[in-house]
Amino acid sequence: MLRKFWLLFAQAATIALAALFVVATLRPDLLPRFSGTGSVVLLQQTAGPAPTPSPVSLAAAAQAAMPAVVNIYTSKEVRGRNPLFDDHLLRRYFPDFAQAMPPQRANSLGSGVIVAREGYVLTNNHVVEGADDILLVLADGRRIGARLRGADPESDLAVLKADATDLPAITFGDLSRVQVGDTVLAIGNNFGFGNTVTSGIVSALGRSQLGGNLFADFIQTDAAINPGNSGGALVDAAGRLIGINSAIYSRSGGSQGIGFAIPVTLAQDVLAQIIEKGEVTRGWFGVTPQDVDDEAARALGLPRAEGVLVAGVQRGGPADRAGLRAGDVVVDVEGRPTPNTPALLAGIARIAPGTGARVTVVRDGKPQVVEVVAGRRPKAASQ
Repeated sequence: MLRKFWLLFAQAATIALAALFVVATLRPDLLPRFSGTGSVVLLQQTAGPAPTPSPVSLAAAAQAAMPAVVNIYTSKEVRGRNPLFDDHLLRRYFPDFAQAMPPQRANSLGSGVIVAREGYVLTNNHVVEGADDILLVLADGRRIGARLRGADPESDLAVLKADATDLPAITFGDLSRVQVGDTVLAIGNNFGFGNTVTSGIVSALGRSQLGGNLFADFIQTDAAINPGNSGGALVDAAGRLIGINSAIYSRSGGSQGIGFAIPVTLAQDVLAQIIEKGEVTRGWFGVTPQDVDDEAARALGLPRAEGVLVAGVQRGGPADRAGLRAGDVVVDVEGRPTPNTPALLAGIARIAPGTGARVTVVRDGKPQVVEVVAGRRPKAASQ
């Protein structure tokens, strides 16, 4: 009897140990363990390598935009000076000897963006200014000649017409949706290496009056922009065009993280006018504008330093004929606020010559509305 009981006990113990071994091997988390003090000891699992987060790739944006970005190579004839001509004795006694040097060829490079399948290309005016030979090199290696369709030096934009059609055109973005901090790509012909992509963010919006450009509220970016990038594309994370790369701030000549692009809204306006009329026309009032600072606001009795002071009015100009006076403070044009001079210049420029515009001014502390019929802006003129 005792032997039978011992046999049953051994079999039960064997089965229990086998079950414990299986659980300990396959599901050790089901077995609570206790230290000698009675406190719970948590099971520590061997830590494997942390999962690597998949990086955010901008390859799709680059692939969408790069086919429409071209490298631009230009050349032009320049006339140098014979160094002997700088000798005043030779100029005095041998005027026929000290003659100008024969013409030389100067080459330069830049970038452009195909904006229509018919072959229209946007670039900077300073990239093609004075060029008599323009060559486009596409991302697929094709080399196509081009000619200047029209230029607008005041915005530093130019439109080329390629000697080809059915070209890959970029998609325009919506500038109103662009915010500081958005990811952007700058694409262009950096140092002549060909299509190069750099990435960054929108650092600021509305940077004005840079490089003599009166009408562009520049997009500032830290995406690297280097020599040869001028005229290239600044695109959003979907590869849509939001600006034309134009300038950098640098003490060394290379990128220091402060670059500027002409906004796509201005580029589209210039493009449409040049294609339609071959030139860009802008409205003109004939006033000399000046920002209102705190001191001027106190002197004029204004509640805050806002608006643009009319410092002078050109006699016989559109503003003079409409009754605008020196000392008036312009606060809006056609319902658009003019908090500063760049806003006023842009507002006047948008008005078609010969079109009337409602201008709200503060005169003697009271708001008034003046109807001004815009003239056509002459070159290098005041507004």
